[in-house]
Amino acid sequence: MGKKIKKEVEPPPKDVFDPLTIEIKKAATVVLMLNSPEEEILAKACEAIYKFALKGEENKATLLELGAVEPLTKLLTHKDKVVRRNATMIFGILTSNSDVKKLLRELEVMNSVIAQLAPEEEVVIHEFASLCLANMSVEYTGKVQIFEHGGLKPLIRLLSSPDPDVKKNSIECIYNLVQDFQCRTTLQELNAIPPILELLKSEYPIIQLLALKTLGVITCDKESRTMLKDNQGLDQLTKILEAKELNDLHVEALSVIANCLEDMDTMVLMQQTGDLKKLLSFAENSTIPDIQKNAAKAITKAAYDPKNRKFFHEQEVEKCLVTLLGSDSEETKIAAAQAISAMSENSSSKDFFNTQGIPQIVQLLRSDNEEVREAAALALANLTTRSPANANAAAEADAIAPLINILSSKRDGAIANAATVLTNMAIQEPLRSVIQSHEVMHALLGPLHSTNTVVQSTAAFTVAATACDMEARNELRNCGGLEPLTELLHSKNDEVRRNASWAVMVCASDELTAVELYRLGALDILEEINLSVSRKNKFSEAAYNKLLNNNLSLKYSQTGYLSSSNIITDGFYDCGRKNPGTKLLPLKELCLQELNDHRAILLVNSKFDTSPPPSMEDKLSDVGYGRSISSSSSLRRASKEKSKRNSFHFSAGFGSPTEEKSEPTSGRNTVLSRGAAKEKGSRKGRGKKEEEKVKEEEEVLAVPKLTESSPDKEWYPPPDPEFCVYVYEVTKSILPIINIKDQIEALAKYVADKMGGKISKEKLSDFSWELHISELKFQLKSNVIPIGYIKKGIFYHRALLFKALADKIGVGCCLVRGEYSRAWNEVRLLNEARKGIIGRLPPPEEYIVDLMFHPGALLKLGSREADLYRFL
Repeated sequence: MGKKIKKEVEPPPKDVFDPLTIEIKKAATVVLMLNSPEEEILAKACEAIYKFALKGEENKATLLELGAVEPLTKLLTHKDKVVRRNATMIFGILTSNSDVKKLLRELEVMNSVIAQLAPEEEVVIHEFASLCLANMSVEYTGKVQIFEHGGLKPLIRLLSSPDPDVKKNSIECIYNLVQDFQCRTTLQELNAIPPILELLKSEYPIIQLLALKTLGVITCDKESRTMLKDNQGLDQLTKILEAKELNDLHVEALSVIANCLEDMDTMVLMQQTGDLKKLLSFAENSTIPDIQKNAAKAITKAAYDPKNRKFFHEQEVEKCLVTLLGSDSEETKIAAAQAISAMSENSSSKDFFNTQGIPQIVQLLRSDNEEVREAAALALANLTTRSPANANAAAEADAIAPLINILSSKRDGAIANAATVLTNMAIQEPLRSVIQSHEVMHALLGPLHSTNTVVQSTAAFTVAATACDMEARNELRNCGGLEPLTELLHSKNDEVRRNASWAVMVCASDELTAVELYRLGALDILEEINLSVSRKNKFSEAAYNKLLNNNLSLKYSQTGYLSSSNIITDGFYDCGRKNPGTKLLPLKELCLQELNDHRAILLVNSKFDTSPPPSMEDKLSDVGYGRSISSSSSLRRASKEKSKRNSFHFSAGFGSPTEEKSEPTSGRNTVLSRGAAKEKGSRKGRGKKEEEKVKEEEEVLAVPKLTESSPDKEWYPPPDPEFCVYVYEVTKSILPIINIKDQIEALAKYVADKMGGKISKEKLSDFSWELHISELKFQLKSNVIPIGYIKKGIFYHRALLFKALADKIGVGCCLVRGEYSRAWNEVRLLNEARKGIIGRLPPPEEYIVDLMFHPGALLKLGSREADLYRFL
């Protein structure tokens, strides 16, 4: 036999790497393998990473730190299906980590992920790609990227997938996307309602729940509600409500129905099918708070329609809502209060809640939950609007104190609602007094400073409703509320500006508040508003006029006109025409100014210091009270002489034509006016001692500065004893005159007599009234001169005195300022000679009262004589 020869094994090619089996224990090593060109290694590395990521959030963070995300994104488009599938599975898990999501948005891989939703891809890829998108869609930026890359259409297609996980992930992603309005619009175009409704039939509750939640969002739009109704969606929702085993879906189903009830045709359909009664039964019988809440929300939305409110009232829904107010759930209480607010538009429902709802709502005002308090205040606001009975019921339930507390709430809605209720209550005077006793003006300071226009508007309206009394206006002024109220006049919001103007008009009802509003610039703001056609309103015009009419010093200075209804009161002063852009200073500041060479300020004041003047029946026994200081010689006569007065005449029956001899200590001072008292005798021949005595008496009688005042003593306007005498005399002798024309003539002669008497036109230039006024300013050491001190007065002095005295005795007249120290009084008188048709008087005629050239003469307005008097 021959010898066997062993066959030799051929060695492997030198350029081929021998297979290597190793055991890897570090994630970092596997991450390095993601860059391998071998498909098998990539697939196994991805499988290992997927298992590692499933174990917890820490592992996901570790993979991110190791830099696994970026190479994995490249594998999403790998040509090998296994590699691509495994990479997609990893991202489905990793994207639950927020840092991973952030990195993926930066890497812009959304297009690659959406591509995995293609119909030809495996179900597993669909599952994890849709899971990845569901995770990414939680944040707004992710929503935008998914929508911009066209992810909505493939997601809607996957709603019909046979795999429940794909359905769940897809509907979850769609639910997140439709939170954005643009996505909802696109969803309608893609006809997504039918496949979503099909998900309601799913055997998986989570899929049904997500479908209902999605419908709850998209049915906020009318077009989606129409599509839902057209696809018999209401029937499916009703079946869910009827199925007790689906009670975990009832809450969301009610939410969708609540949206649908906003459409009248849906409401009618549900009435016809009896579904509306089923809805009410849910609200009444269910013990689940969320179901009660959503049922109440459905009633709220449906109750916005008058026919629905009537239907609900017939079904006695009010009782159900009152019961829900007592729920342990805060959200149910809120929903019930909102439903009551909607139902209160029905007058019958409003009457029902008067006794069976308002007390419970008032209890909610004291809740610690801000939202509950806001909803309760909203319900009360609607219940008390145009319902004095309900306003009284709320007050009787002690609602005022908690409402005022809510004015300091942090929620603007709560503040606005509470202010509205207080406004509705304040319409009734008894309730207004109670509201004022709770220091409501202090409570309104915060809302007046709010930046919310609704709060500003309601707060200003509340001020207008509650500031009808002097005490309330004083409180508002003293607590600093006028300043923010004035600032609201600048508002660009029409409603805020209107209500602020209304409040200013009410607050300007007394002089002190009107003066303060002027100081804060309200008049200038209102004047600017009224110049604008678009910004002005009736209240801004009324507030402007009210401010002027209750600050007559300002009105006369600014407009140069006081009507017969503008009654001059104590404290009125005339400082001449106000220059544009300048402020009228208060009387106190003017009195405290240093003496200057400006026009003297005329003051009308019949009050004597802090106490009433001495009794006129005692003939003004105090010598100093009636003292005149028109000149130094007058002072001498007042202190030295006890001579008889020359006789003087007052027309229209003003007392006796002659005066009895009177002593200064027991009768009226002998120097009430130069025209009314003249010195008898002569100082010639008096001895030197007598002259020295007169000088001493002059020093004693020297007039103190009107500007001096103790810092600890309250300031009062300078007294005017002479004017007090004038008021007494005209009241005693001219007021009783029956004929108004005779009254006017008598008063004109009286005024002329006190101001230097009749002056002819030829001698007008010789009437040295300027020197007289300068002497008074110097003697008083003040720029303010009480009108009674002036004994040589020109047109504007006499016209002011006539108006002041006429107002004291009820004689209607106007005061008009002219040019060049001119001013005059206009009166209106009936001309009986022109009486026409029986029982019908002719219109009154207007006259100017002559106080200078022919005192007492009435010059018909428009005549040549009247024009000469005004303009000569």
